[in-house]
Amino acid sequence: EITTRLVGSEMCIRDSTDLLRLGALPLAALIAGCGGNAKKTEKLPNIVVIMADDLGYGDISCYGATEIQTPGIDRLAREGLRQMNGHCTSATSTPSRFAMLTGMYPWRVGAAILPGDAPMLIKEDMPTFPKMLKQAGYATGVVGKWHLGLGNGNVNWNEPITPSPNQIGFDYSYIMAATNDRVPTVYVKNGRVVNLDPNDPIEVSYKHNFPGEPTGKDNPELLRMHPSLGHNMSITNGIPRIGYMKGGKSALWVDEEMYKVFLDEAKEYVKAHQQQPFFLYYALHQPHVPRLPNAMFAGKSKLGPRGDVILEADYCVSEFLNYLDELNLTENTIVIFTSDNGPVLDDGYQDMAEEMNGNHKPAGPFRGWKCDPYEGGARIPMIVRWPGKIEAGTTSDALICQVDFCPSFAALLNTSYEVKDGENQIDALLGKSPEGRENLVLEGYGIDLWLKEGDWACIPEYTTRRGEIVEARLYNLKEDIAQQHNLASEYPEKVREMTEKLQSIKARN
Repeated sequence: EITTRLVGSEMCIRDSTDLLRLGALPLAALIAGCGGNAKKTEKLPNIVVIMADDLGYGDISCYGATEIQTPGIDRLAREGLRQMNGHCTSATSTPSRFAMLTGMYPWRVGAAILPGDAPMLIKEDMPTFPKMLKQAGYATGVVGKWHLGLGNGNVNWNEPITPSPNQIGFDYSYIMAATNDRVPTVYVKNGRVVNLDPNDPIEVSYKHNFPGEPTGKDNPELLRMHPSLGHNMSITNGIPRIGYMKGGKSALWVDEEMYKVFLDEAKEYVKAHQQQPFFLYYALHQPHVPRLPNAMFAGKSKLGPRGDVILEADYCVSEFLNYLDELNLTENTIVIFTSDNGPVLDDGYQDMAEEMNGNHKPAGPFRGWKCDPYEGGARIPMIVRWPGKIEAGTTSDALICQVDFCPSFAALLNTSYEVKDGENQIDALLGKSPEGRENLVLEGYGIDLWLKEGDWACIPEYTTRRGEIVEARLYNLKEDIAQQHNLASEYPEKVREMTEKLQSIKARN
């Protein structure tokens, strides 16, 4: 606890009413100390970011889903603020997670979907969200999906791995090495593979199989879920993955138990750090493929395995929130729930996602999916709860992005911290201002960038790798939220203006 005062002022904060009345000021300006005259102390708020994987804007009931109910996530919306215009930077996982953790547009470093043996994408000298929070006095932890690379290339999975999340700002890490559809299919705790038998070392390759090891392609009789595209290499738990792996049998995960492994780790982290300010990045693996729900959830939705694992993710959120209640941490914890990119149905496995989708609209009213250069690929759920500081059950239309998290919280904590592209949007994030970003650069997969500004979205003309020219697209989102009418030919000056602005942002050092 820190004695409170207003820097450069004689006014002290006497009670929580004063804190709320002055809520637009940086938190640390309110908790920086008020000498011997202060009558009230305030703790730094705990900060939790819960990020789902491939969950769409329309996949949860508080954002309009009717074919599936998500009461755990809905609780956050009921008790907090729904950002209706919240975005990831990218319609794919690795780039958007990079942006959230660094405050930098991922295309500046050529970020793309990484294989499971890729080197760490975030360099040790880069500014990061957890580094900033450590500077402000926080314990920092990450639990769940990582997919940002490990080591410096040619990782020896049988020795301590560095760099890992622990070298870029996290005190504690318990992660999957990459994604649940890629090898190595093991957990990594603070840079070491969990439960590894040294007499059964792990070998990983994304180029060739190891002699005698079965694959999904050559041994379909061993599979309980078959690929629809790719995903036909090494087999773990009856599921073919991307990449080849040998050894590490005692360390292999069981997909149906993954929800509990990560939930228990998240709870344990909170329990261990409840006496100090903490930051937890709790990265869910659902509803990414392969979708293998625990028996508690299998068959419980009308949407097949994809719907079932959304229910599983919702359960994890609910249980985690209940645990904050149990430890009396709810009031002083900021919780943000979001997703890394838009939704996808068939993503490489024959799991009936398309056939059983029915009337469900995973992207809500928007056009596009994961990988697409449209709103459906980049506009994602973003719910923020901070009891007593954020008005419950509210919404905001402010343009905001995950790339803004680091600088926004730096402002909240009055910590000097510079990032390249993120903006201080703390007032928009907490619902204190209806104004957000002026513009935002977004990206799909395999195309150039696009710009969103006000009611307009512009995808400039670009040339494909095959040399084909794709004409510019311009949409008025206020009149055409589904992006069905390309207005580029009607408003060539608007296309030119937005294209030039995008190029200017790209050229900015």
